[in-house]
Amino acid sequence: MRDRALQIGISPCPNDVFAFHGLMSGAVKMPGIQLVFAIHDVEELNRRFARGEWDASKVSFFAALGMTRECVVLRAGSALGFGVGPLLLARRNAQPLEEARVLCPGERTTAHFLLRTFHQEVRRIEHTVFSAIMPELERGTADYGVCIHEGRFTYERHGLTLVEDLGQTWETHTRSPLPLGGILARRTLTPEVMRALDDAIQRSIDHARAHPDETLIAMRSHARELDDDVIRAHVDLYVNNETRDLGTVGERALFAFEARARSAGFMPRETPALEVRQ
Repeated sequence: MRDRALQIGISPCPNDVFAFHGLMSGAVKMPGIQLVFAIHDVEELNRRFARGEWDASKVSFFAALGMTRECVVLRAGSALGFGVGPLLLARRNAQPLEEARVLCPGERTTAHFLLRTFHQEVRRIEHTVFSAIMPELERGTADYGVCIHEGRFTYERHGLTLVEDLGQTWETHTRSPLPLGGILARRTLTPEVMRALDDAIQRSIDHARAHPDETLIAMRSHARELDDDVIRAHVDLYVNNETRDLGTVGERALFAFEARARSAGFMPRETPALEVRQ
C-alpha cells in the first residue's frame, strides 16, 4: 500500500533546518507517512497556512492565535525561551521612533505583536521579508527595523545600533519565556497521526544532535548568514529542551502569551484558547 503524504511547511532558518533535517534527508522515517516539505519565510508560512495550505506548518505564535479553531500546537518543533526575542535596531542618525518608518518581518509575526505591544507610539509600520530589513537600514531607506533570526548575531557588522531587545522587555513584564513560533497541525489529522508526527520530529532533533557536521551542511544551504559560528550560535539559542517537547514551561509560556494578547485586544473574547496536543 502506498504511504500517505503529509505536507509540512518550515522556514529556512537554522533552527528549523536543524530540527527537520533528519526527516528531510530520509535518515529519520515516519512509518506509513511520506512527508513533503515546503520551505518559506515565516510570514509566507503564516499567510499560506492560514489560507489552508499544508497539513502542518511552522507558524508564528501571534498568527496561531487566529487559527485556534482549525489547529492544534504540536509538542515538538517550537522556538521559545529566554534571550530569544526580536531586536529593535536603528540606523545611524535615525529620527525619533514615533516619526520614523519602522520595518517588521510580517503582520502576523510575534515580532510585530511585541512592537505594537510595547511601542504604541509607532505610527509607520511597514512589513517586508526579514532578510531585507537590515540591508534597508544600512541603505538609510528606513530608520528602524525589528530583526529576527540570525540577525541577532550580526547586526553590528552592518553598522546598526541596538535600541531594545523586545524579548527582554517581554521577559521583564511577564517573567515568562517568549513564545516565537511552533508547529501547528490541522484538526483534520487524527490524534494518532499528530502523535506520530510529534514523535518523528523529536527523533529528527535527536538525529541532528547526534550528527552535527552532517546537519551543519544542510543548514548552510539555507541560511541567510553563512558563517558557521553564527549558524551554531543560532541553533544553541533557539533549539532547547522546549523545542523537543514544550513541557510545562512551554505550555505556561503559551498561556501567558495568549492572556497578554487577549487583554491587549489582539484576540477576540469568543476565540477559543490555544490547544497543545496532549
